[in-house]
Amino acid sequence: MGLSGFLVQLLNGLAGASSLFLVAAGLSLIFGVTRIVNFAHGSFFMLGVYGAYTLVEQAGPVIGFWPALVLAAVGVGVFGALVEVVLLRRIYRAPELFQLLATFALVLVIKDVALRLWGAEDLLGPRAPGLTGSLDILGRRFPSYDLLLIAVGPVVLGALTLLLTRTRWGTLVRAATQDREMVGALGVNQAWLFTSVFALGALLAGLGGALQLPREPASLNLDLLTIGDAFVVVVVGGMGSIPGAYVAALLIAEIKALCVGLGTVDLFGIAFSFSKLTLVAEFLVMAVVLVWRPWGLMGKAQAASRNVGEAEAPLRAAGRPLLIAAAVGLTGLVLLPVILGGDSYGVVLAIDLLTAALFAASLHFIMGPAGMHSFGHAAYFGLGAYAAALLMLKAGLPMEVALLVSPAVAALGAAVFGWFCVRLSGVYLAMLTLAFAQICWSITFQWDDVTGGSNGLTGVWPAEWLSDKRMYYWLTLALVTLGVLALRRVLFSPFGYAMRAGRDSPLRADAIGIDVKANQWAAFVVAALFAGLSGALFAFSKGSISPDAMSVGKSVDGLVMVLLGGVQTLAGPVVGAVTFTWLQDGVARATEYWRAMLGGTILLLVLAFPQGIAGFVAQLADRRRAAA
Repeated sequence: MGLSGFLVQLLNGLAGASSLFLVAAGLSLIFGVTRIVNFAHGSFFMLGVYGAYTLVEQAGPVIGFWPALVLAAVGVGVFGALVEVVLLRRIYRAPELFQLLATFALVLVIKDVALRLWGAEDLLGPRAPGLTGSLDILGRRFPSYDLLLIAVGPVVLGALTLLLTRTRWGTLVRAATQDREMVGALGVNQAWLFTSVFALGALLAGLGGALQLPREPASLNLDLLTIGDAFVVVVVGGMGSIPGAYVAALLIAEIKALCVGLGTVDLFGIAFSFSKLTLVAEFLVMAVVLVWRPWGLMGKAQAASRNVGEAEAPLRAAGRPLLIAAAVGLTGLVLLPVILGGDSYGVVLAIDLLTAALFAASLHFIMGPAGMHSFGHAAYFGLGAYAAALLMLKAGLPMEVALLVSPAVAALGAAVFGWFCVRLSGVYLAMLTLAFAQICWSITFQWDDVTGGSNGLTGVWPAEWLSDKRMYYWLTLALVTLGVLALRRVLFSPFGYAMRAGRDSPLRADAIGIDVKANQWAAFVVAALFAGLSGALFAFSKGSISPDAMSVGKSVDGLVMVLLGGVQTLAGPVVGAVTFTWLQDGVARATEYWRAMLGGTILLLVLAFPQGIAGFVAQLADRRRAAA
């Protein structure tokens, strides 16, 4: 790559950084004040692109191209304010992760609404008037419109800085970022402050989307693609730091642009494709930054909390009624293939429900008792699945041996990743788990010779004696039951109580001799072991495995299962996994707009049961015992 190509790629990176900064700045503002990890922020970006397309096509000849883009952004801001007033204001007192669940459900609803209004095809907007040409830079052409985007980033950064430092509203926002309770005690109307911040954040995301219309088509995939990059930028820059978000956006956009420019390079006689790194470049950057500086480039280190965590009822052994109900339920599961028939779809669905229950239980093990939130737990599900497939297809091991060894491979991966992850906490820990998961996904997606690349691996069938679906169902039932019971037993052991102590009060736990980080590391490995077993069972039940098994979507599904059932109950992950998987399967077969129906159902459940379904049932039981 010559000097001219290098310069053009740097300019491309600057143009991409501006749009990324607009989205990340809005997300950082919303999180800083409301403490909501807004998963729907990428949907606001997508709506900005679609809204700009519609206004330009329908009203562009009357109002003009540029006013149409501005109106699209304002419309997204108004929609964001409505979302905050109608939905989020009702769940501010709910646990933070349930707010994440609500915004995820909103993503599903918005996606299907966009599908209904604009269709599934990508929509390409017109070129920007007056900026349709290009400039000559050392013999290379560079789009004129991208020069505008390069200028937008610093202009918005300066405007936000002035707004936050020179106005009363900005002072209140900065105060709320530091101490929301004190702001409320001073008589500030927190409700409308939150609404205005949410509206501004949504407007910035919509503006970032609207400005992308001349560069890329409106697509239904923009929401999840954008939110992943925005989260990375916010975390790398430092939570709540607007200048940090701009620096991180520049860093990530320039690295990706240079990877594209370098293409394939021969290093010591080996052809290395830098262009493939664009799939995972931002996550590599995030992993390096968080390992080196856990609070981000321009964030502030958080002091360890001296407060004891929220009071939570101690774990209780199952009483006789619960044991009887569990025995009856297990008997029903054993007899299920006999009732439905070996070849029925119900048996296949039951296997999916069982593997999902074990996966959710393994995630709950580190989320609930250990207090570690993971956005990348699918990595260990996928490692177990791919290990089982490769041991059988490449190494020639029997299916039974591959099934037993594959969970250990997932645990080994967790031992490496977990060593870095447990040194962080909160959102930073969750994002580092996401970074490692995306690195694993990128390797499996691109390593065609070993993993099959995007096509995955096929022919991963169980042994001859398990060819009957009923036999494989009973094997899955036995292993899942043993796995769930083993996780439950660990929670009642001294190790389980030490985990809870480290979660509720790390300083006090350390003072009495508990090695909190070592316990968390061990919990990370144990959870990955059972997630790997779930992945192996899933691979053999389907006969194939693909990179989707360790994608972001799979990790989000696990989070939804745990939160839907209830984090503070041991039965929660099983209840949530069965409910979510059954809803997803049933709704998807019933209508084309299954995402909207599923998202609406999740929203209703979140509003009705803020502690999860199993948590709500447990609360009712506690009230009845107290009344008795």
